[in-house]
Amino acid sequence: MNQTIRWSYVFIDRPQDQFDGSCAFWTQVTGTHLSERRGDQGEFATLLPAAGDACVKIQGVGSGGGAHPDLAVDDIDAFVRAAEGLGAEVVAAEPGLVVMRSPGGQLFCVVPWQGESVRPDPVEGPEGAYSRLDQICIDLAPAAYDTEAAFWAGLTGWERGQSALPEFQRVAPAPALPVRILFQRLDEDRPTTAHLDLACSDVEAVRTWHEKHGATFVARFPHWTVMRDPAGLLYCLTSRDPHTGNPTG
Repeated sequence: MNQTIRWSYVFIDRPQDQFDGSCAFWTQVTGTHLSERRGDQGEFATLLPAAGDACVKIQGVGSGGGAHPDLAVDDIDAFVRAAEGLGAEVVAAEPGLVVMRSPGGQLFCVVPWQGESVRPDPVEGPEGAYSRLDQICIDLAPAAYDTEAAFWAGLTGWERGQSALPEFQRVAPAPALPVRILFQRLDEDRPTTAHLDLACSDVEAVRTWHEKHGATFVARFPHWTVMRDPAGLLYCLTSRDPHTGNPTG
């Protein structure tokens, strides 16, 4: 890939009938405020940070939900052609936006770069713990795992690395870009999904803060805690440095 990704967004996809509550929750726990809503049904909005450039957006969808990345580039047409060469397919296109699907079935969007360059700081919770919504985890059936990780490494040109746990790999961009991608190999064959990950300086303190805003605890693992947001979708609080994204334990 010769086309440089200039900026990256994480898109929070939530059921349209849960959109207002989802906006309220995710702005509270990311320290942002909501932009003017866009779209025919007001189904799109951007989470605006106090300082720096936005890197999180939210949309209402007909059913289900999850997450997907938006990749901002100089030349959309050239990037799309390169993505197709790596095995992606175009799902929909309109001026300034192309929706694509990866070989493993993950949707992503290609959008024009509009000068974004300043990554927002992590947000400080009431107990002094810092967190940052900085990662999309793509959950993959075993047969799709290696192909999908190779696709995203080739598409982005970002550094591909193996986690300490064999079921995880990641592609991490240069520090100036705000969103990284993690791949999780599941134990079952099922369609590809994606969820949000937050890097936390203190997972338990961030968990308590999120619960006060309506999230619920699901499960605890050595390096992450699984939560459910008010719309009913899963996300994870992970033991990573919110400034660098690197593991802390």
